[in-house]
Amino acid sequence: MSLDIVILAAGQGTRMRSALPKVLHPIAGQPMLAHVLQTARSLKPSSIQVVVGHGADLVREQLAADDVSFVVQKEQLGTGHAVAQAIPHLKAQNTLVLYGDVPLIESATLESMLKHLTADSMTLLTVNLVNPAGYGRIVRNSTGVVQAIVEHKDATPDQLKICEGNTGILAAPREQLIDWLGRLSNSNAQGEYYLTDIIAMAVADGLCVATETATDAMDVQGANDRQQLSELERHYQQRAARRLMAQGVTLLDPARFDVRGEVSVGRDVLIDVNVILEGRVEIADNVSIGPNCVIKDSILRAGAVIKANSHLEGADVGEGADCGPFARLRPGTVLAARAHVGNFVELKNTRLGEAAKAGHLTYLGDSDIGARTNIGAGTITCNYDGANKFKTVMGDDVFIGSNSSLVAPLSLGDGATTGAGSTITTDVPAQALAVGRGRQRILENWARPKKL
Repeated sequence: MSLDIVILAAGQGTRMRSALPKVLHPIAGQPMLAHVLQTARSLKPSSIQVVVGHGADLVREQLAADDVSFVVQKEQLGTGHAVAQAIPHLKAQNTLVLYGDVPLIESATLESMLKHLTADSMTLLTVNLVNPAGYGRIVRNSTGVVQAIVEHKDATPDQLKICEGNTGILAAPREQLIDWLGRLSNSNAQGEYYLTDIIAMAVADGLCVATETATDAMDVQGANDRQQLSELERHYQQRAARRLMAQGVTLLDPARFDVRGEVSVGRDVLIDVNVILEGRVEIADNVSIGPNCVIKDSILRAGAVIKANSHLEGADVGEGADCGPFARLRPGTVLAARAHVGNFVELKNTRLGEAAKAGHLTYLGDSDIGARTNIGAGTITCNYDGANKFKTVMGDDVFIGSNSSLVAPLSLGDGATTGAGSTITTDVPAQALAVGRGRQRILENWARPKKL
C-alpha cells in the first residue's frame, strides 16, 4: 500500500499557557511530535507532511529531517482546513491523518486500522469511553454501519449518550479525500472546517466506513493542558516499565522509574527506585543499578554495579566494574573489567584499566590509567591550563598517594609511586617514587593570630 501521512501540528495550545508550541511539549524527554514522527516512520510511508502554524519556525528547527516536509497553515480554520493545506504534496494512493499532540499512538494499532482501507472504503480509529465528553460521537445506523461523526458541541442530547468517540485518526483514498475536503463547510458551532464531516460524505458517496477500536484509551489521548501531559507521561512510563520487565528486568518500584530514550536490556537486571535512563542506554546481563541514578547514552556491561546517586553520561562500564555511590562518569569515560570508582569521584574522557581503583574524592580527566593502578583519595589530574587540555598516562600497578596533583602532560611508568600530598610536574619512570611537596617545618610556641 502506498501511503502519505499528514500530521496536524499547527495548534497553539492555549491551555498549556506556554510560549512553546503545544506539539513541542515533552513526553519522556522528547517533543510529543517526535513520538508521532517515530511511529509514522515505522509505517514506511511515501512521505510525511507536517502541518504547522503557531511556532512553525521553532517546530521546524527542532524536528527537521530529510524524510519530513512542513506545510504551513497560516490561519487555523479547523482540522479539515489543516489537512487541505497538504493536498499539493499528496502523491500516494492513500492518506493517513495523525495528530502531533497524540504521542502514544502505536504502530500496531495503525497497522490494524489500515488493513480495512481499500479503494472503496475509508477507515476510522475510534475509542470507547465511559465519559466521552469533548469527543465527537460515532453515529451508526440500526445495523451498526457508520453514518457520520457529530462533534460534541453540535450533538443532540441523544447523540451525547453515545460512548464511542472519534479519535480524529483516519485514512482514506487520496482522490476521494481531496474531493471531500473541497466540499467542506464551516456552518457549525465553531465556524470551522471539520475533517469529521467527510464521514457523512463518504457514506453518501457509497463508500464503506470501516472502524478499528483502540484497546487503550490513553494511546489515543491528546494533551491539551499540563494535567493531560502529566497523565500521558505516566502512561508512557508504565508502558516502558512493563516492556522492560517482560525482557527480564526487575524494577523494585515500576512507578518510580523513567525511560527517556532507547533502552536495550539483558536478563536478570535489577533497577532500584528513582532511576532515569536517557538517550541510548545498553544494559547487559546481571547489571545492578542503585536508587536515584541518572544514566544517559551509556553502556553497562555484564555484571556491572552502579551504586546509589550516581550520574553517568557517555560512559562505558566494563564487566564486573562498579561505581558509586555518588560517582560521576562524564563523556568519554571507560571502566575496564572489575575497575572500581568510589564515592565523589568524577571521570571525564578517561580510561580506568582492568581492576584499577579510584576510591574517594578524586577527579580524573583526559587520562589513560593502567591495570591494577590505585588512585588515592583527593587526587586530581590538572589537565587544563585555561586554554588547552593535556593528557595523563599511567602504566600498570601505579600507586598514587592521597592528595596528589598530577600536572599534565604527564606520564608515569609501570609500578611508579607518588608520595601523598605531592604535586607531580614531570614524568615518573617505572618503579620510581616521586615526591613533590614542601619540606615540613615546626615552629615551637607559635601564637595564633587574634581578632583585633
